[in-house]
Amino acid sequence: MKVQTIKVEEAIGKVLSHDLTKVVQGECKDTPFRKGYIIKAEDVSELLKMGKENIYILELEPGDVHEDEAGIRLGAAVANQGVRCSAPKESRVNLYAECDGLFKVNVHVLEAVNNLPDVILSTLPNNTVVKSGELLAGTKVIPLVTEAKVIMAAEAICRQAGWVVKVVPFRKLDVGVVITGSEVFKQRIRDGFSPVITEKVEAFGSRILKIEYAPDDMEVISTKIKELANNGANIIFVTGGMSVDPDDVTPNAIKLSGAKVEKYGAPALPGAMFMLAYLDNIPVMGVPACGMFFKITIIDLILPRLLAGEKVSRKDIVALAHGGLCRACTECTYPNCTFGKGTSYLS
Repeated sequence: MKVQTIKVEEAIGKVLSHDLTKVVQGECKDTPFRKGYIIKAEDVSELLKMGKENIYILELEPGDVHEDEAGIRLGAAVANQGVRCSAPKESRVNLYAECDGLFKVNVHVLEAVNNLPDVILSTLPNNTVVKSGELLAGTKVIPLVTEAKVIMAAEAICRQAGWVVKVVPFRKLDVGVVITGSEVFKQRIRDGFSPVITEKVEAFGSRILKIEYAPDDMEVISTKIKELANNGANIIFVTGGMSVDPDDVTPNAIKLSGAKVEKYGAPALPGAMFMLAYLDNIPVMGVPACGMFFKITIIDLILPRLLAGEKVSRKDIVALAHGGLCRACTECTYPNCTFGKGTSYLS
């Protein structure tokens, strides 16, 4: 990379080697042309008005890539399903969500890209729920000019991995709910679970197919679960009775339905007594009482992934231990907090 002085009329398409400041007495002091800017034909008259008949420019050597081109190429290599790129600004290219969905990060690949010299790629945490138009990531190179082989190496890493970041849209599913507890079934107390589950499900565009009520009876609860599955439920919630009291029969009822338990007990607080099972391919979630009393619980970590079409595994639930502690802030700021943010290595 060489620096040389040339006439401004000959500088079209060249790279500016330093900032140019415009001063208008009593009006402004601005920097309309910054180091690294590629001069365009329409810039010549403005530069002449600024008294710049001759300017310093950078001459790229063969094998050099300007920061803006590098940013564009990195963004294109990284973006995948549901992701769009912005135009470069000072080499930075931003990546935005094209739809509502679950933001996924291939963390090992992300680290491999950032391990290259000069390259920066920064993202939101893996498994973040995002809205259409939301900023997901930013990528750029550090120097004004980067060797082409570095950008080619980043492109190769992304290509070989298949994807680095993507947004998986939420599916619109039918959700069945079994509210357990003789006290609710016999109407001794009001059902507090239904409005909570309904609100969480509908927030993602899915709907409640049916809400069933059952006493503390394993046979009845298991029958209700199977009926919901046979009637088209894509996900089933079974609420209450998840503790260790004699009347807490929900875990055994879920097993009795034929569902295979993936994990009973989760390293997330609130949500320790949570159960995830699968009746064939239908997720069945055993939700403890905390799901009714706390605004944000393990449900908010698991439900989006199920709605995005993932099969959440025992390993996934175990990994919630890192970041699974809710701070119980006086004013809840979820999802802009640490709860559930430690599971970045899960795909």
